[in-house]
Amino acid sequence: MAGTSPAMTTAAATSIFWGIMVETVRGPSLLLRIAELRAWLFLIVLVAFFEVWLRLAYGTSFVFSAYNIQAITVFAAVPLVLGLGQTFVIISSGIDLSLGFVMGLSSVIAAHMANWGAEIGMAMPIAALFGILSGVAIAVIPGLVNGWLIAFLDVPPFIGTLGMFGVSRGAAYLFAGGMTVAISNDWYSAIGNNRIAGAPVLVLLAAFACLVLHYVLSQTRFGQHTYAMGASKTAARRAGINVRALTLKIYTLSAVMGGFAGALYTGRFSAGAPQAGEALLLDSIAAVVIGGASLFGGSGTISGTIAGALVIAVIQYGLVLINVEPFWQFIAVGAVIIVSVLVDQTQRRLTGGRKVE
Repeated sequence: MAGTSPAMTTAAATSIFWGIMVETVRGPSLLLRIAELRAWLFLIVLVAFFEVWLRLAYGTSFVFSAYNIQAITVFAAVPLVLGLGQTFVIISSGIDLSLGFVMGLSSVIAAHMANWGAEIGMAMPIAALFGILSGVAIAVIPGLVNGWLIAFLDVPPFIGTLGMFGVSRGAAYLFAGGMTVAISNDWYSAIGNNRIAGAPVLVLLAAFACLVLHYVLSQTRFGQHTYAMGASKTAARRAGINVRALTLKIYTLSAVMGGFAGALYTGRFSAGAPQAGEALLLDSIAAVVIGGASLFGGSGTISGTIAGALVIAVIQYGLVLINVEPFWQFIAVGAVIIVSVLVDQTQRRLTGGRKVE
């Protein structure tokens, strides 16, 4: 450029460069990327915290211990499976409060059917499979009722699933006779306690469920319609999506995953328990929210739910290792949920309420 010295050109280029850098750091794009990955980033911070603490206090490792890793993944497996169905519900801007006792009902039915199968002469592997399938199948009923109430009678999800919470709870205790239902099937117990190539079977089954539902959510029309309905039911209807049928399918899927979680619980503890999922209901919702799903609907991922479930498991297991009273677990998980919701609200403001692709 005529009349412009090299020094002036260099200064101008430097000014433009730093201007871009400042805008990148201050602007919403970097913050949005961080917000999207918040669960994984927080998981890394948690693992680093417990690693440093254990090394300084006890001279042991947190993350480089195969025992700890297996314990954490097993601890997270059942709540994660429960959270997979909840992910679809929350993305669709709903909530499923019945999942905890749907899981308990399925746990009890799975135990009863596995025992009954053995009593009538089924081979133990067949009886175990029969119990698992029965536990999953019974969960379809509350799922269909939830979906029908919400989709066709316009009952708010909170009220409809809260009612089914009570119905499933009562049914679970009635079928269990008010107590746990022990199983004496080594094949079934092996599902919850054995390993394949060093990996717990329970974790492998949870991982398989994650892969299947990740594909369904990210690669199928059903998954895309779930996002669309969560973003705007009105827009989804105008786009030709059958919102009522979709709602029915989503709540049925959620209940089926609750049934699968109940069947896995029975294998892990060699007993069906009506209260099996009572404490895990909030963990399933927390895993989805911590993982980045918006309670307003329209956003969320299976990978985020995986991260959320691991965050909860690491908090609970790590606090036990450093000898903190277990009551602090509830405070820590609650604080993480609040922070996650605040981050989600900030993210929505930065994007004008739009879903981040």
